[in-house]
Amino acid sequence: MAAAAYCLSVETVSAEERERLIVEHLPQVRLIARRIHERLPASISLDDLLSAGVVGLISAVDNFDSRQNVKLKTYAEFRIRGAILDSLREGDWAPRLKRRSARELEDAVARAERRVGRVPEESEIAAELGITVEAYRQRLNEVAALDIGELEYSQDGQERSSLVRYVACRDEESPAVQLEKAELERLVAKALDGIPKVERTILSLYFYEEMTLKEIGEIMNLHFTRVSQLKSQAILRLRNAIATRWPAARSERQR
Repeated sequence: MAAAAYCLSVETVSAEERERLIVEHLPQVRLIARRIHERLPASISLDDLLSAGVVGLISAVDNFDSRQNVKLKTYAEFRIRGAILDSLREGDWAPRLKRRSARELEDAVARAERRVGRVPEESEIAAELGITVEAYRQRLNEVAALDIGELEYSQDGQERSSLVRYVACRDEESPAVQLEKAELERLVAKALDGIPKVERTILSLYFYEEMTLKEIGEIMNLHFTRVSQLKSQAILRLRNAIATRWPAARSERQR
């Protein structure tokens, strides 16, 4: 029965079949919402993420067309994840002071890199801020959750990064949009090659393998707090590297 459903276009799905498909894919909403919730401050309600995810699932079922040669599960994952991330952005859940702190850290990374002429060490970044390494790490902890949605990819390869939001349009398959996305992907890949191996590994496990900080810590024999700090630092390095080559990233950084 489920296989037959994937052969139906939106025009032919009955109300009963629509409801069945929604109920069938609800576990997918819970899975995605919990993975995202693990990366957020405790003040963010899981129920709110689930509600947004259900809206995304309903939209996926209502707009699904198997003639596009995409499975409903894959399409639903993209819409569910997107709806949850959009709800977070619209709610502006991150305090302005934390956003400002993140920009200050990013600027410090850029200054340290220009000063030493290479990828800076933690002590060198801390020196730019005029604080100790421990205080710098504490600031990394404070802004750790702000990168939710940044460099966020769903498994079908559709980017959810804020750095590519400016190319979002109804005609996402247009040659111009695809060219810009491909160029940004190239810049991200190049920037990844320039950061320390341990940070690169953490980003890969966190964003692409969708592992939790605790799981990564167990694999790398690091406390999950240290994993969080290194992840935030890696994000700052990437933003700095991309901002020097990508005008849209520079404007995002200046907000």
